[in-house]
Amino acid sequence: MIALILASGAIGFVGLVIFRTLTYPNKQIKPSAGQSFDTSFIQENEDRLVSNLQQVVRFNTTSRERGDMNYEEILKVHQFIQQAFPTIHSSPLVKREVINQYSLLYTVEGSEPSLKPYILCAHMDVVPVEEDSWDVPPFEGRLVDGFIYGRGTLDDKHSLLGILEALEFLLQRGEKPVRPIILAFGHDEEVEGRDGAKEIAAVLKDRGIQAEFLIDEGLTVTDGLVPGMSNLVALVGVAEKGYLNLELSVDSAPTGHASMPPKETNIGILSQAVSRLEKNPFPSMFGKGPERAMFEFLGAEIIFPLKMVIANFWLFSPIFEWIMSRKPSTNAFLRTTTALTVFKGGIKRNVLPPSATANINFRIHPAQTVQDVVDYVKKVVNDDRIKLKTIAAHEPSHISPYSESSLGFKSIAQCVKQVFPGASVSPSILIALTDSKWYSKITTSRYRFFPVVTDASDINRIHGHNERISIGHYLEMVQFYYLLMKHADNHS
Repeated sequence: MIALILASGAIGFVGLVIFRTLTYPNKQIKPSAGQSFDTSFIQENEDRLVSNLQQVVRFNTTSRERGDMNYEEILKVHQFIQQAFPTIHSSPLVKREVINQYSLLYTVEGSEPSLKPYILCAHMDVVPVEEDSWDVPPFEGRLVDGFIYGRGTLDDKHSLLGILEALEFLLQRGEKPVRPIILAFGHDEEVEGRDGAKEIAAVLKDRGIQAEFLIDEGLTVTDGLVPGMSNLVALVGVAEKGYLNLELSVDSAPTGHASMPPKETNIGILSQAVSRLEKNPFPSMFGKGPERAMFEFLGAEIIFPLKMVIANFWLFSPIFEWIMSRKPSTNAFLRTTTALTVFKGGIKRNVLPPSATANINFRIHPAQTVQDVVDYVKKVVNDDRIKLKTIAAHEPSHISPYSESSLGFKSIAQCVKQVFPGASVSPSILIALTDSKWYSKITTSRYRFFPVVTDASDINRIHGHNERISIGHYLEMVQFYYLLMKHADNHS
């Protein structure tokens, strides 16, 4: 009898798992019915679009450190933009402002000024290059086999030009926006954006502007990068991690000649503290940020074994988290990460170290705060001899809405569906930082998304060697931004 009861229970349990799998709902936002806009004119202007992107790549707008930038090249970008987009700069609907000498702010008047504006962000600067490691000159904008090569083609001059091209087309065609549009182009994002985007955000805040949503650089339309998905998957960053550079130091151990060492040296004490931090990672935050929703949005379209797991996270979540934690690239989605980046100690080979210091870089999950991290470090280190000093910190973002009732997320999803037919759209978390962090007082709906297709071969090109974008993918970006301006109005 007991065996029969157990067997019946097991069958019922398996049946429940299968039932939940087979009836798992599709959470994808549906394509917009009756809102298909003609964009054939974009392809008809391919030569001009390619030429403009090539030209802006030729400006060496490298940022090295705050205050150490090619400012003259930034000003050349300003001049080029004015020349390349005459309709924007002659339109009575558009107000252009230079913020803090080098950043640009455009305000486009809408026919319904009572509606909240939306903000499209990009940045003009790029990271340094190692020219000897490139197959082509990084600031030439050379066209090779259908690809435009050059620093900034994937981060972030393609967005800068794509947004401007879309607005130029919109105004050329006499299509006055319904909802006001703000274009915010910083000049120093690669060195934290304190003189660019932060200043733009301060101007908007002083004017009392509250935006409906904001889109900045971020995740992409992935091709073959999401396990179990055979189609394109657009990952939209609805949150980004914060960071903390924390210095740990110790100088309590005796110093003197190395021939008479104490039981512990300052280096040894600090090494043990750092080792404890590496051996005790932060707990998983799976389900407390958007990382669980990322998979749930894909659950109805993913291959069967993974679909069963996603449909039954109530059962398989611990195993799923364990698997994700095994790989650094997926572990970063789950938790606050700990990275020892600098360790210093000792002054001479035969002298006991008078002190030792270490810098640890934490990337903070949106479910935690800077103070949470500091408290955890104190708990794990558990050594009063270790002094803690915050070198730099920024809180993680809040989680932006990603339901169908969110204008920003819905507009992104529906534009993706039109530009990339068959693609899936899912919320996700960005583990890097963007200029969007400075706009937390301007809008609660901040999305980090590049409307460009990337595959495994593209990942190392961003901030790496031989950065490039295909002509076809760049035209898709322009199409996306144009459609976004239409969709944002249509949902007004």
